[in-house]
Amino acid sequence: MDISFRGAPYHGWQVQPGDVSVQGTLEAALTTLMRREVAVTGAGRTDAGVNARRMVAHVDLDIAPADTPRLIRSLNAIVRPDIVVNSMMEVADDAHARFDAVARTYRYFCHTAQNPFVYPLSWQTPPKLDFSAMNEAARHILGTRDFTSFAKLHSDARTNICTVTHARWHQIPGEPTRWYFEISADRFLRNMVRAVVGTLVMVGTGRITPDGVHDIIDARDRCAAGTSMPANALFLWDVHYSYYNPLT
Repeated sequence: MDISFRGAPYHGWQVQPGDVSVQGTLEAALTTLMRREVAVTGAGRTDAGVNARRMVAHVDLDIAPADTPRLIRSLNAIVRPDIVVNSMMEVADDAHARFDAVARTYRYFCHTAQNPFVYPLSWQTPPKLDFSAMNEAARHILGTRDFTSFAKLHSDARTNICTVTHARWHQIPGEPTRWYFEISADRFLRNMVRAVVGTLVMVGTGRITPDGVHDIIDARDRCAAGTSMPANALFLWDVHYSYYNPLT
């Protein structure tokens, strides 16, 4: 399943007792349509308020491929307007949305001037944010590193080592006041992207030098890094597989 959702109405992706989640909403809709309990397994967890341009999930269903378009229409009629199932396709019985993913990409959006049309899904920056310095600092994030300094405390992660292959601020073409930070890695820790962005903003406002990010990573101390940025501007942008790409 290729899914998009707006995170504001939900307490994250994962089912949690007493809270409304994206996973729980999809499972309830599929259970209604299939008339049996249906479990949905996502490519990962997103925190409360975080959006997804593309979340991938797998489900075990006994339907013919020809019935898939009708199922998608029925699902979307239930879960709209904040969740959309874009497509579904048949994969191998042992395919796994989480364990088979080879990389994930996030984008964090911001705008440097007031804009009433983008603020719900973008963060307004302080004046004169230095994007060049932030890109210089972002180079320290690349590679296989221990990212404890950017990890949520007391998480259940077995290791805090990740391999980051891309980390850079980009200006949106034709939009001089709109930017996004894109980061790709084999895996991410809880709250990692928002903490990375918060640390780079410290560079952009002159509170630390670009080389200071290297020292923050080496400290392996969450207190050494920047604040966790607001969730509303963060998007799970893509999940990458060797055998599955619904965009092609």
